[in-house]
Amino acid sequence: MQGFAKWTWALAAMIAGQTLASPISVLPGPTKVTPGGVQDIIITSKNTLNSTSNGSSGITHGTEASSGALTVNVVNNLAGTTSGQVNAYVIGKVDNEVAILQADGSWYYPPGTTSGVPITITEDVSIPIGAEGTTTTLTIPSYLSSGRVYVADGTITWYYVDDGSGGPGLVEPSSNNPSDPNADVNWGFFEFTNTEEGGLYANLSYVDFVGLVMGLSLTTTDGGVQTTLGLASDAVKTICEALVSQTATDGYPWASLCQTGTDGNYIRVAAPYDYISTDATAFEGYFDDYVSEVWSTYSTDPLIINTQAVGNSSCTTSGTTTMTCTGSSVTFAQPSAGDIFGCATGPFLVDGNNYDAAIVPRLCAAINRATLLLSGGDYQPSLPVADYYTVSPCNYYSKFVHENELDGQGYAFGYDDVTPDGGQNVSGELVSTIPESLTITVGGPTTA
Repeated sequence: MQGFAKWTWALAAMIAGQTLASPISVLPGPTKVTPGGVQDIIITSKNTLNSTSNGSSGITHGTEASSGALTVNVVNNLAGTTSGQVNAYVIGKVDNEVAILQADGSWYYPPGTTSGVPITITEDVSIPIGAEGTTTTLTIPSYLSSGRVYVADGTITWYYVDDGSGGPGLVEPSSNNPSDPNADVNWGFFEFTNTEEGGLYANLSYVDFVGLVMGLSLTTTDGGVQTTLGLASDAVKTICEALVSQTATDGYPWASLCQTGTDGNYIRVAAPYDYISTDATAFEGYFDDYVSEVWSTYSTDPLIINTQAVGNSSCTTSGTTTMTCTGSSVTFAQPSAGDIFGCATGPFLVDGNNYDAAIVPRLCAAINRATLLLSGGDYQPSLPVADYYTVSPCNYYSKFVHENELDGQGYAFGYDDVTPDGGQNVSGELVSTIPESLTITVGGPTTA
């Protein structure tokens, strides 16, 4: 499967010994990465982390541990990797300043700059991980907000840029720019925040992409353990094969969500909303018929949204293209594919009251999961996980990601934490006010 750059189909016929001279229709295929230089970096809010000060002139702070110290164990199950081939990177905000953890346990703070062109960070901010089968332990010495732990099979190059006020904006790798300088590096991350006030929150997120496979476990000081197993070791390949097959079925560019490295192998999968940001016409019209049928179905018979906070809301369209929900200060026009995949634009831009803020996640999740026209779908959320993604159209990226999660846990779109009362939460969040350590399993779960 790996060698095919494009997937094609053709309708051929033989009439009186002649081949029908109709053109071959070429279906969208995987996206080849072509890593470039600084000039190829695309800066967005998704791949930058900004300070609230003007930076610390490249200062490295000491290694002393604080009351916010957190132990992180990295278990390397990535087949065939040698010591130092895999690297970890810890980024986030320390006291509101952008910082990167160095191998000696100190923080590196990128300096302020007025440059609009990304500047390469030349300091070594890689934390080498041991060979396959080993566990490497590191300590995050202080509380950290807006944190991410990246793990890469190889080395990530980091950059900083003017954040608009002379402070440093840390430029992270981009998952949906095939010409990003780090495009040919197999990397992944998990998000976390650890503060004195709120404790620790961590999650494996596939909202933007699927890359290097990781699992995550949180141990608390009272001996409790929370675990999200993550994806199977061959998940990227398996997901891409399913997406290529889906493109062959419906003609939409699911296959193009997959990126192949310069070696021809699948390296990551971009989420559809992120892909649309690079090709505005992708998936155009994909949900239109379904949404029209939903709006027609609830013309008179109401769709009940259980806000799980401020009571039920009754939603009807009265035969129009606009849905009105009781309690909400806004109305909901029929969303586009981009609105649905991203859950944050068009009618899903939250700018109303508390009802609106509760209706948007539940309505958008129901369309992604294609549950609104199922039996029982007139009360949202209510249906079990087994009913998600059972009919087309739906968010096949999310469907295939969840099918490859070893425990079904991990965000695959923005409101994947929408859960019926008493139902199964598939977000994969790990939360505690008494965290002791995090364990990252890279390359798939430990099987022995």
